[in-house]
Amino acid sequence: MSIHAGDQLDQYRIEDTVATSGMATVYRAIDTKTGTQVAIKIPHPEIECDPAMFERFMREADIGTRLDHPGVMKVFANPDRSQVYMVMEWVEGRLLRQILNEDSKLPIDRAVKLTIGICKALEYIHTNGVVHRDMKPENIMVNVDDEIKLIDFGIAANAGARRLTFGNFSQGMGTPDYISPEQVRSKRGDARSDIYSMGVMLYEMLTGKVPFSGPNPFAVMNDRLINYPPPPRSIEPSISPQLQEIVYRALERDPKNRYASAREFAYDLEHQDQVGVANRSEATNWKRLESPPAHRNLLIATFILTPLLILALLLLVAHHH
Repeated sequence: MSIHAGDQLDQYRIEDTVATSGMATVYRAIDTKTGTQVAIKIPHPEIECDPAMFERFMREADIGTRLDHPGVMKVFANPDRSQVYMVMEWVEGRLLRQILNEDSKLPIDRAVKLTIGICKALEYIHTNGVVHRDMKPENIMVNVDDEIKLIDFGIAANAGARRLTFGNFSQGMGTPDYISPEQVRSKRGDARSDIYSMGVMLYEMLTGKVPFSGPNPFAVMNDRLINYPPPPRSIEPSISPQLQEIVYRALERDPKNRYASAREFAYDLEHQDQVGVANRSEATNWKRLESPPAHRNLLIATFILTPLLILALLLLVAHHH
């Protein structure tokens, strides 16, 4: 069904197309019953025919209707609809990605303020049994007062939900620059995975760079498993040792060494004078800690070939049956 400006969809009058992705199109609309502006997300027809993708869309709607926090985009429940779509609050502002594209890096005070706001929203969703799993600047809306809203819970998971496999990486495991090491290893991510992704975003806001890099997504993900990033202070000397320590605590490779909650992360950002600075080898000898090229290439090859071998074995078993 083609939707255009001026069309009526139940009680909503479509005003404009806002964004289109591989999964859905988002429109700005007016609720004719209340006169309020809303955002309407309509899945593409092929999504409704794909059980996994349709389940993802419906999960996002379900999670959105249960969450109610000023830092989280609200989804409005309405069972009486003529077709499948999601009605969300209309949020004025810009994506954090747009801000970073324009400014590269942010003033330290602004980066800290934004991170504290995001951490408070994360603490709320985690307390309510939801893990976002795709924390990145594209999913953070920022208004003129630098208040934030988390958006796009398309690959979010309820606590206790089954994990997604490596084969569903593009739909279910996050984004290479921000994904946590445990998710790279195809393990279930929990609240600490969101904290890791938030640590990557804070690093990027402070330095203008993401901490890990590579010529392709597999290399980027592999980089965080074997290497340490350049210390933030080596890129931006005005970063205090305490703030750098906070970044390192969020980016710990092992989840058990990371901040246990977004609340702890926010607390340290709000009380940096109380943060003790550890004597970290990754902050002083990070260049020597980089893996040799041969080892790095072997790990990349293993990372790429493992799922292919698993797929080949599954096909072989299926053929014999």
